[in-house]
Amino acid sequence: MTRCDQPEFVDFYLPFGGKLASDNRWVKLAGLVPWEVVERRYSGMMAQSGMGAPPLPSRVAFGAMIIKERLGVSDEETVEQIRENPYLQYFLGYHELLQDAPFDPSMMVHFRSRFAQEDYDEINPEIIRKATEQNDRTENETENESEDGSDSETEAEESEGLAKSGKLLIDATVTPADITYPTDLKLLNAAREKLEHLIDLLHRRLVGRGKKPRTYRRKARRDFLAIVKLKRAGAKKVRKAIGKQLRYVRRDLGHIDALLKAGADLHDLKDYDYRCLLVAHEIYRQQLEMWQEKKHRIKDRIVRLSQPWVRPMVRGKASAKVEFGAKDLSRGVGWLYDPAPVELGRLQRMRRPPRASGVLPGAARALPEIRPRRPDLPHPSQSQLVQAAGHSALGAAAWKAPQADRAERGGVGGGESTGSPGRD
Repeated sequence: MTRCDQPEFVDFYLPFGGKLASDNRWVKLAGLVPWEVVERRYSGMMAQSGMGAPPLPSRVAFGAMIIKERLGVSDEETVEQIRENPYLQYFLGYHELLQDAPFDPSMMVHFRSRFAQEDYDEINPEIIRKATEQNDRTENETENESEDGSDSETEAEESEGLAKSGKLLIDATVTPADITYPTDLKLLNAAREKLEHLIDLLHRRLVGRGKKPRTYRRKARRDFLAIVKLKRAGAKKVRKAIGKQLRYVRRDLGHIDALLKAGADLHDLKDYDYRCLLVAHEIYRQQLEMWQEKKHRIKDRIVRLSQPWVRPMVRGKASAKVEFGAKDLSRGVGWLYDPAPVELGRLQRMRRPPRASGVLPGAARALPEIRPRRPDLPHPSQSQLVQAAGHSALGAAAWKAPQADRAERGGVGGGESTGSPGRD
C-alpha cells in the first residue's frame, strides 16, 4: 500500500480504540447535508420563551429522520441503530460514542412535526447541488488522472472514427412514492371525501342564503366499508361498488358547480384544495371511462389524489411487479416526489466509447417521457436527449412533444373536457 492509498479518518472518540473511515457512506452524507440551513429553519419555529427543557439539536432531529428513511425501519429501530452504530452518531453531530440512546423513540413524532414542506423545499435543492458538485469533481479528477490525458473534445473527435454497433437504451428509473397500494375503489372514496370537505368550505360564504347540499356521506362511507372489509370481494360486487362511488362523486361535483353559480368563490380555497378539486375531476373522468368500457388501463392514470404525478410503472421485478412513483432521468440524485430535470451536458458523456469495447452504439432509443409536475423545471424533449448523445434516433415519429401545463387548461389531464372549474 502506497502513501496515497492510506485511508483517511475523521475525528471521533471511540473508547475501545480505532477510528472512523472517511469513505463511509454516513460520513460522506454528513458533508452533503446543509446543516446551517437545517439549523436556521429548525430554530425559526422554536418559541424563545426560555421555559421548559431545551430542544435537541437540529442536526439530531433532521439526521434521525434521514436515517429512518434511508434504512426503512421503525422509530424504535432507528433509535437502536443510532445507539449501536458510531457512524450514525457521527452523522448526528456527536464527537464521541454514546452508551445510551440519545433520545426516546417517541421524539421522532415531534421531529416530523417540526419540519414543514417549505423547509424540505429549501433543504433538498442544497443537498442535490452539493451532491452534483461532488460527483462532477470526482469525474474531473478521474479524467485528469486517466492514462491518455485527452480532454472531452479530443475524445469526442476521436470517437467519430470508431465503429458503431448495437443499440443504446436511454431508460429512466422510478422514484418510489411511499403510498398505500391504490385501487379504483380507494381512489374514488378519497376523491369523494375531499369533495365533501370542499363543499363544506364553499358553503361557508352562503350560510343563511341557501340550504347546504346533501352529500349522503354516511351512506357512501357505509357502502365503501361494506366492500373493503370483505376478505374476498367478487368482481361483480367490486364493479357495483365502484359504480356507486362514481355516482356519489358525480353528485358532489354537481353540488360544487351549483354552489359556484349561487355565489361561492374558489378563491376561498387553499391552493392545495383547489388542486385536489382539479385532480378529482380528472379521476372521475378516468374512472368513469374505465367503468363504462370495462377496462383497467387508461393513459396518464392517476393513482393518488394528493400526488397526481405518481404513475404505475410495470417493472416485472420479483419483489414488486408494479411500482408507483415518478420517473427520474437524473443520475444519482433527484427531486423528492418530482422527476428531476435532465442536464443535457451529462448526456454528452455517452459519446465517449466504453474503454472495454472501443465502439459506439449505432442508435439510441429513449422511452416516452413523463412531464415534471413543476412547469418551471427544464425538460428537454426526447429528440434532444438522443441528439445530445450524438446518435441517430429510432422511432422518432413516436415521440410526442411535451404537453402544455395541465393547470393552464383548467384541469389536470384535460380538464376542459370534464368541465372542471377555473379561477380567474
